[in-house]
Amino acid sequence: MRLETVDVIGGGAWGTALAQAAAMAGRTVNLVVRDVAQADEINGNRTNQRYLGEQGLHQAITASGEAIAADFVILAVPAQASRAALGAMDPSTLAGKPVVLSAKGLETGTLQRQSEILADMAPGAIPFVLSGPSFAADVAAGRPTAVTLAGDDAELTSALAGALAGPSFRPYAADDRIGVEIAGALKNVYALACGAVDGAELGASARSALIARAYAEMARMVSAMGGSAHTLTGLAGLGDLTLTCTSVQSRNYQFGMALGRGQGVEAILVGGAKLAEGVATTPVADALAKSLGVDAPLVGAVHAVLSGTADIATVVAGLMSRPLKRED
Repeated sequence: MRLETVDVIGGGAWGTALAQAAAMAGRTVNLVVRDVAQADEINGNRTNQRYLGEQGLHQAITASGEAIAADFVILAVPAQASRAALGAMDPSTLAGKPVVLSAKGLETGTLQRQSEILADMAPGAIPFVLSGPSFAADVAAGRPTAVTLAGDDAELTSALAGALAGPSFRPYAADDRIGVEIAGALKNVYALACGAVDGAELGASARSALIARAYAEMARMVSAMGGSAHTLTGLAGLGDLTLTCTSVQSRNYQFGMALGRGQGVEAILVGGAKLAEGVATTPVADALAKSLGVDAPLVGAVHAVLSGTADIATVVAGLMSRPLKRED
């Protein structure tokens, strides 16, 4: 299959960064944006200042207002916007075409993963999931980054990983789409929790314990969904969980810190913070865990804090008073 041209849907920081990575890998990139002025800036000045500051963009990137039927597609809009973005496209143009899903989140209302949304909106498309420890600024700047690319066809997944691999961006091919998707969604929830622990000044020991127990909880969810717990030992699991739960570059971690300082969701947003993906994913993950009968106390605790039904102190006390058991 020819994999020389790519439509990247979404001109935010992550979409622009992935467009940059694809261009650096030798692909010809059409970056689909909604704003004419943004397209003019990208095409004329080779920057996307609103999202990536003065970072220069590769000459192989052209911004436009619509897809051009490229060889493959990268969907790089927020998780809750995926259905609308796909709905704006003719599903027949995606039939038999690789579509790389890069959002990390579960859909409100439907509880669906990103690949399930794609199956609804463009059933003929070939789904792939891109996830792993990566910040847009690092990818766009050409700093060394390794991620996971999961797909059902081993040969095509490897070919697509090769098409995106460049001097500083290294995708590892994998076959567990479900595990990669669930890990990518849940790590944002746990990053909120870790940020809250630090915001409440509960100490590094508490944060480390939380990450370890989050890993175990994530494994239960992945297994219950039909994925492989082994996936969590790699970039999409441990790698992304560690990065997002420990770095102030993480939007979810920053949001969690504000929660830990006692601020509510609305107050945080009024203060100028950007809405983190984990805020929308948390209640969905909580509902999904309950529907599957999975014990997920950390997800439940974050949900309680976000919904305002409990504060950090109450949540921590509840977690610490759970019955003792053998470590799993």
